Amino acid sequence: MSAPHYLVSPLLDQPGVAHGFFSRDGGVSKPPYASLNTGPGSDDRPEDIAENRRRCAVALGVAPDRLMTAYQVHSPEVRVVDAPWENGPEKVDALATKTPGLALGALAADCMPFLFADPKAGIVAAAHAGWRGALAGILENTVAAMVKLGAKPENIVAAVGPCLRQPNFEVGLDLLETFTAKHPEAERFFAPGLSPDKRQLDLAGFGRWRLAEAGVTQLDDVGLCTLAEPDRFFSYRAMRRRNEADYGRNLSAIALRA
Repeated sequence: MSAPHYLVSPLLDQPGVAHGFFSRDGGVSKPPYASLNTGPGSDDRPEDIAENRRRCAVALGVAPDRLMTAYQVHSPEVRVVDAPWENGPEKVDALATKTPGLALGALAADCMPFLFADPKAGIVAAAHAGWRGALAGILENTVAAMVKLGAKPENIVAAVGPCLRQPNFEVGLDLLETFTAKHPEAERFFAPGLSPDKRQLDLAGFGRWRLAEAGVTQLDDVGLCTLAEPDRFFSYRAMRRRNEADYGRNLSAIALRA
């Protein structure tokens, strides 16, 4: 049995904190979900998803039932949690906790997975941010939730994992207008596209900027693109290009060691 493969951020590699940006390697799911699909929202076999999540939990040093993910809906909503869900995942896009032994995860397949920690205060968080959530303020709201728990922005370290990157993130002019209507400065995150009516969005750059504006300056980025490496990471756009029926989700998770 192969162990799940995951990336770590040097900034998040702190005493008392366990984290990982998991790839699609090291699980039991069959194509098109091969092999470490951790997304209950997919049509993969539930028992395979459960085993994959169990392996990720073990890799993080937490009990399998202590790995939490939300029912993500591209919202700006954050939940502070101190125990696993009692009635199933809530419809939010970020989780924060000060409870040791509880792993918080973000599921993504092109969207941005952000992990956060204030090691001094003993607080961690995970956020899922596509362009809708990022524009709506999910990252700033995650920081605010951590601050309410006792964190300080200057002590928070954050990292963004594999996601869709600018050279592969082509969008229309309407999205440029949507972003600049709220943040005029955001125009700098849109490069010329392959045609005059297209632009290439640096969503990760936008996300890092929003966090810096919220006072979080200790930021890391693994710099990897899901669409550029579809055999290493699940990618919604790669699924569309391959005409596959469904796609898996990559897990990014963080926990305070018990």
